Amino acid sequence: MTQFNLDQNHSSIEFSVKHLMVSKVKGEFTDYDVQATGDINDLSTIQVKASVKVDSIDTNNGDRDGHLKSADFFDIEQYPEITFVSTSVSETSITGELTIKDVTNVETFNLEYNGIQKDPMNGNAVTGFIVTGSINREKYGITWNQALESGGVMVGKEVKFEAGIELAIAE
Repeated sequence: MTQFNLDQNHSSIEFSVKHLMVSKVKGEFTDYDVQATGDINDLSTIQVKASVKVDSIDTNNGDRDGHLKSADFFDIEQYPEITFVSTSVSETSITGELTIKDVTNVETFNLEYNGIQKDPMNGNAVTGFIVTGSINREKYGITWNQALESGGVMVGKEVKFEAGIELAIAE
């Protein structure tokens, strides 16, 4: 069984959510860890554990980031991490238990496997995946919103995300 080590310098976790029903706000998490083991030649053997430090949320607006960290949204004092533990991996999808604010739901996300390359800078073998999908934030107790005068709400329920993950293959 091979161990894969996260290369955070070449990885990212980004998200977007509708704002005022007409546009979207983008952000990212900058502090996270991904641990994976298995046989890269048989993706069904891959097991993944990921954790995200919610305090690392960055939407390029300090006031908004502060609000997202508050009890209205993530409540980072009580729930400092988001976790994901895979239950199955295929060529096109990854399924697992996503936990946000101590609420766990099984979610399936799209998976794009990008093969293996040798890093010319250090000679290490690396592999990469892009995981995309969306979740309903209200299923995780993140329900804050504000009704708009013209109808609709300030913040959309659906949060879309993309995680580009590069992993060094341990020998």
